[in-house]
Amino acid sequence: MKAAFFKEHGGSEKILYDEYRDPTLGPADVLVRVKACALNHVDMLLLDGRFPPPEGLPHVNGCEVTGTIEALGAGVKGWERGQRVIIFPGFACGSCEYCLRGERTVCVRYGYLGAHKDGGYAELVRAPAANLLPLPAAIAFEAGAAVPLAMLTSWHALVAQAEVRPGQTVLVQAAGSGVGSAAIQIARLCGARVITTVGADDKIEFARSLGAEHVVNYRTQDFVEETKKWSGKRGVDVVVEHIGGDTFERSAYALTRLGKLVTIGSHDTHWGRLDLRHVYSKNLRILGTNLGSILELQTVLDHVVQGRLTPVVDRAFPLKDARAAVQHVLDRKNKGKVLLVNPS
Repeated sequence: MKAAFFKEHGGSEKILYDEYRDPTLGPADVLVRVKACALNHVDMLLLDGRFPPPEGLPHVNGCEVTGTIEALGAGVKGWERGQRVIIFPGFACGSCEYCLRGERTVCVRYGYLGAHKDGGYAELVRAPAANLLPLPAAIAFEAGAAVPLAMLTSWHALVAQAEVRPGQTVLVQAAGSGVGSAAIQIARLCGARVITTVGADDKIEFARSLGAEHVVNYRTQDFVEETKKWSGKRGVDVVVEHIGGDTFERSAYALTRLGKLVTIGSHDTHWGRLDLRHVYSKNLRILGTNLGSILELQTVLDHVVQGRLTPVVDRAFPLKDARAAVQHVLDRKNKGKVLLVNPS
């Protein structure tokens, strides 16, 4: 098959488009012909070596995949060739103490499609049949590919972890990212008011169109001061943070008493500091989270079908142009998700 992969770490120039080994199916696996695959920041961490692929190089990135079933493992029942599907990207062992407690995202052997196993920057990808959901006819392959990691993670962070309620206030970092563009919509769906940050003025109207009440260019304004002004000096109830570093530290300053800081990534740096006086004196809660459950993914898809949530796609590149797609994300030009597509 053709795939976009890398044999050594570096920037977008390390992405190769060439023949790659075909996936081999186990009895419980399904082979999916990829129609669309979304890019994620984890792809960039894998590529530059900050998160080396556990199975080694060469490696195919791509966590968020939609497509059609090409072949079925010998033990797979209930699916048919040609069926439209979306792949839930998380893998768990199902037998450790955390899986048995129903907390599969903290499984001791947890992994992601496209990170711990070859992913969707390819014509074909292998996945366990248990990780498939039907892709509703009302959702295009391209829109569906913007859902299973970014939108699901935002849903779990705001609904399950932060338990956002009507009337609360939420600060969403980086509206132009896949996670940010999803989190704004989900917070609004929960009945919250939203303030968000962007890195360029040309993203301000984009953020407002998603439902943000106030937008701050963090390069020219202090988002903590702007948040305090917007909230009448109170601070916000919840911050969705996925940058790390100074942004993580300062996000805590933007919280009100009993506020919740939900961290779902570390795109800038894996390190972040906290002034503990703010944490204990204001009774803050620092919550870490990743992904969500396949049941939550089904819930998100239902909201998309009903028009209550909209996957945000910036632009799509043909698979052969994966190098240009990666550079587009690295240059932070995107407003929403960037995709690789296979038109065939």
